[in-house]
Amino acid sequence: MSLLDWMLQKTTSLSKMTRQELRRQELLLEKDRGQLLKKIEKIAADKQNVFDRGTQERTPELRRMLAQEFELKTSEQLMLGRQLNIRSKEAMTISRIRIIRENIDRGKVYGSKLGLVSEKDLLRLERMIESDAITMETYQQRLDQILSIGAEVDDGMTGLSGAGQTVLDIWEKMDSGLIQDSAEGFDEADRRVREQQSVPAEG
Repeated sequence: MSLLDWMLQKTTSLSKMTRQELRRQELLLEKDRGQLLKKIEKIAADKQNVFDRGTQERTPELRRMLAQEFELKTSEQLMLGRQLNIRSKEAMTISRIRIIRENIDRGKVYGSKLGLVSEKDLLRLERMIESDAITMETYQQRLDQILSIGAEVDDGMTGLSGAGQTVLDIWEKMDSGLIQDSAEGFDEADRRVREQQSVPAEG
């Protein structure tokens, strides 16, 4: 069940769910995301195959058929991409709320003022989850604002860590041709991530 389905059924308010319930929902969403990713990857491979066939085909009728098939697979890929975007936003929402729940349980000793999401906030989140115009990055920023996480959550929970950004940087170098060998890129990413993870956290 997706987060939106759950919210519509109103079985249990997210703000009243236990950490265990939140974690179960988080795992379900992660499973859905994994399945969508596999479908998108398969369609991408099928599209490449169709395109390659079209480059070799000289019969006009068959080429038109392949062009139509390519277009249909692209439409399906876009549709699945939108679903994946929604599931990613839902998974992020559940993860953030679970983090807050855990922080509240730990923060009682320190008088933490963290609060959980209200029904009004849930409606705002639902609209943002359904909007294709709102990217994951924008949604993450607005979600954190709504949940008032701020400094209460470690930097590693609010976005990509330095190690994660390192991997992105290496991929960009490979895209631009600065790193041409895939094995070299992997080794560099693995080495630098391991180095950053071995540095003791401050505090």
